[in-house]
Amino acid sequence: MLQYYIFQNFIDIIIAVFIDFLIGDPYGFPHPIIYIGKLISFLEKRFRKISKSNNSLKYFGGAIVLIVAFVSFMVPFIILKFLRINFYLYHGVNIIIIWTTLSAKCLAKEALKVYYALKENDIEKARLKLSYIVGRDTTSLREDEIIRADVETVAENTSDGIIAPLFYAILGGAPLAMMYKGINTMDSMLGYLTAKYKYIGFFPAKVDDVFNFIPARITGILMCLVSPITSGNIFTSFKIMIRDRKNHKSPNCAYPESATAGALNIELGGTNVYFGEVIEKPTMGDRKKELNKIHIKESIKVLYASEILMLIFYGLSVFGCYRLMN
Repeated sequence: MLQYYIFQNFIDIIIAVFIDFLIGDPYGFPHPIIYIGKLISFLEKRFRKISKSNNSLKYFGGAIVLIVAFVSFMVPFIILKFLRINFYLYHGVNIIIIWTTLSAKCLAKEALKVYYALKENDIEKARLKLSYIVGRDTTSLREDEIIRADVETVAENTSDGIIAPLFYAILGGAPLAMMYKGINTMDSMLGYLTAKYKYIGFFPAKVDDVFNFIPARITGILMCLVSPITSGNIFTSFKIMIRDRKNHKSPNCAYPESATAGALNIELGGTNVYFGEVIEKPTMGDRKKELNKIHIKESIKVLYASEILMLIFYGLSVFGCYRLMN
């Protein structure tokens, strides 16, 4: 039974990744993350209204974590439990749910919009396109700051939007992958260090840190291993990742970002503005090359190569398990 589950889950994940490569997130598609986001927004507004102090707001943030994690896991779990009576329906829906947790093509597409705006020398358009995919203020960013923000977003979301959901889909199928996406969406919406979100976002940010602890490190390792595709060096990338792994307020983000910086021979990190507040961040990587818009494309190469390498390792492990069980 376990052998059957491992093999079928592998097949479902491969098909889901292939669908994501082909069509990404079609516009107008009723994406589950939209509804998770609406639930988070509803809970935030409701709890802010009844909160009497910053301390109570902090614990209401913990309640949001429990509610969203429970709902995002149980909805796909119940649906799939009900569909077990039909092999094709079960695996079809399982594939669709896993597909919706992945964002390789969508991330690459949105990052490239910034690249093409810069290629057209339209910095206002580049700032606008960037504002759709980052939390920082983009209204007055210079070209090099736009590039840095875009590359950092690709690097961070390679972990959050691709490797992490794959990791949890491997461990627990679609329900666990969707629960991770719920937790990660909470962090994206609430997990800021600004005055507005400092308390309500405390537990969403901490729980997201826990869930990303292993995936972020896996992502960093994968990025270092694929660094030669961008003329990087595996050993140099590892050296920079290990050296700069703590150069971020998050215990996880520095792994993929410093690995990307090492692979591209550039410097990332520094000062950003979020909701009008200046947030100081350390730098990662060595400035062997000045930031150039081509680095956006190279970071996307690292994204896809890391995901493919993850699937290769996954396939080898499934094959190894099959051999051991027979």
